[in-house]
Amino acid sequence: STQSTWGAQKMGFLVEGTPLAWPDSLPYIEYVKQHGIQQFLAIYRRLRTRTNDELLWGDEVEYMIVAMDPANRTCKLSLRSHEILTTLEEAAKEMNDETCAWRPEYGSFMLEGTPGRPYAGYCADLRLVEPNMKLRREKAQSVLRPEERLITFTSFPLLGVGQDYSIPMGTLPGGVTQSLFVHDQLINPHPRFPTLTQNIRLRRGAKVCIRTPLYRDINTPWVEDAPRQPCEFSSPTTIDPFDNEVYMDAMAFGMGCCCLQVTFQARDIAEARYLYDQLAVMAPLMLALSAATPILRGKLADTDVRWHIIAQSVDDRTKEERGLAPLQNNKAVIPKSRYDSISCYISNHPHYKPAYNDANLVIDQPSYETLRANDVDELLARHLAHLFIRDPLVIFSEAIELDDERTSAHFENIQSTNWQTVRFKPPPPDSPIGWRVEFRSMEAQLTDAENAAFTVFIVLVSRAILFFDLNFYVPISLVDTNMERALGRNAMLNQKFYFRKYIVQNPGLVSIPAGHEDDIDEITLEELLCGKGTHFPGLVPLVKSYLEAIGCDADTGGMVDRYITLLVKRAKGELVSAATWIRQYVDKHPEYQHDSNLSEAVCLDLVEAVNRIVNGVDAAPELLGDLPPSSWNATGKEDDPTAHLRLRGASFLNPPTPHGSSTIRHSK
Repeated sequence: STQSTWGAQKMGFLVEGTPLAWPDSLPYIEYVKQHGIQQFLAIYRRLRTRTNDELLWGDEVEYMIVAMDPANRTCKLSLRSHEILTTLEEAAKEMNDETCAWRPEYGSFMLEGTPGRPYAGYCADLRLVEPNMKLRREKAQSVLRPEERLITFTSFPLLGVGQDYSIPMGTLPGGVTQSLFVHDQLINPHPRFPTLTQNIRLRRGAKVCIRTPLYRDINTPWVEDAPRQPCEFSSPTTIDPFDNEVYMDAMAFGMGCCCLQVTFQARDIAEARYLYDQLAVMAPLMLALSAATPILRGKLADTDVRWHIIAQSVDDRTKEERGLAPLQNNKAVIPKSRYDSISCYISNHPHYKPAYNDANLVIDQPSYETLRANDVDELLARHLAHLFIRDPLVIFSEAIELDDERTSAHFENIQSTNWQTVRFKPPPPDSPIGWRVEFRSMEAQLTDAENAAFTVFIVLVSRAILFFDLNFYVPISLVDTNMERALGRNAMLNQKFYFRKYIVQNPGLVSIPAGHEDDIDEITLEELLCGKGTHFPGLVPLVKSYLEAIGCDADTGGMVDRYITLLVKRAKGELVSAATWIRQYVDKHPEYQHDSNLSEAVCLDLVEAVNRIVNGVDAAPELLGDLPPSSWNATGKEDDPTAHLRLRGASFLNPPTPHGSSTIRHSK
């Protein structure tokens, strides 16, 4: 179905078959890579000229299931997602219900939910997002046991703490993870997931090593001036080997995190490539604005987001590839994990300049040469050849020799395990789906209203980028710097980020001094949203000008205003991020010892407090402001006279005004 391939598949395609153990897969690695390139070329030859696809888009929210026991003051992960997913799918099939779609995730305590069909390019579709998120939550909760809760925490606070944090609890260490903290039953039972986990460890030559700074509270044990120790354990014996840090040693600490992702269908390949570049610049800033991960392995961290945790959790680079040993068995030193920010821009748009791609890009030379020989331009060829420096991590014995004209399985094997801040997605073979871009950096929020606010905002930013022909380009090295800045505790308020000074290129709207077209500024998230001086209008005024230009209806406009107000107040510090709200809750809890450690009783109360907010029992004005946790109901589009107002951008022919000719309102 269209839906089954529409959204992102974070963990790759789930096929039935027998996955090869890592040593057995080695003879096939180059074969899979070579045919992956051929499969891309087959799609490219057929569909490179495809154009005028309509805007389709959708969100993905990841959930986790926890079991609450107030009598015994416990809160544990419930490892029933496979059973729950089966129940949801059977119920939907029986009722012929296509309102929601469900997919498995890495953790056996996780679910992924999406709208049953992608949203279309109408203003009124924006009003469907939050009701559909609410519906997904209701459907999933309806098949849970009385003691279970569905939550959208980015990371379960007690994952890996002690010997009793899940139901059921497995034995440690497991044969797949060999972790001090995480047992194998925590992993989704589909053969792909444990194989992926084991092969990352085997390829690396050691367990993954995940480290993040520990938050120092007044009673936190601390070692002054502790030296940074190397991390290369095959069999660590202590659970806290590093002073003043939180240490984790398994993929589940990263891929067990929940996030919020949005995928857009573009008009054509050129628009998809331009959106990819522009949204890549936005990714670190939206990561900081959506921060929701202050607790890891039962400890308060001095970071607020999940990104670097996941990057370390799937880092399969060998010692040689990490520059820790001379190159003998590997081809190159690779600067980043396969889960990280992008390393190159890919668009040939007139705004692009070669100087922006200032990173030292490692590429797979045979892949690059094959792509160039088949008329793929240099920028796209370098992007794909960079993805193909990675090895396929899971090869199924039944799916090696395939018809490259009819499947993209080998291409997706590499593509879907390059987990970057944005993803450029070619159409699947034999599908009505077009060229797409997936925005991947945002953290899952605690409530449906927040998740809807972030989703709708990034959708409208994408439309404003196209409508006003905005230019966000900065050197890719500064995007990397912004990612590093986004990690820190309360980066939303405490950090400035590199951003282009003149994003509006129309000289009739903004006066750009000669020779200063490429100036870079450092701005706060408040300035990003609200503007700075007369030269930088801010994304909120641009979005509002866009909605005004296309004649957006009052109902949708009012909803967007509520969502935008939430984000602006957070950027100004008038409301707190999810990460800060969680920190403040823990800090005020009478059982918290101010030693950076979270007890099970505190975790229980935290989860229950969030559940009461989600269900509208308690208010959280410091988190949500005037936005109720679930504030909108869907309106029937057929009865709405404004339902057929297009979310125009470059995606649509004949916009009501030429690009960039609308008045842009400045506000502060």
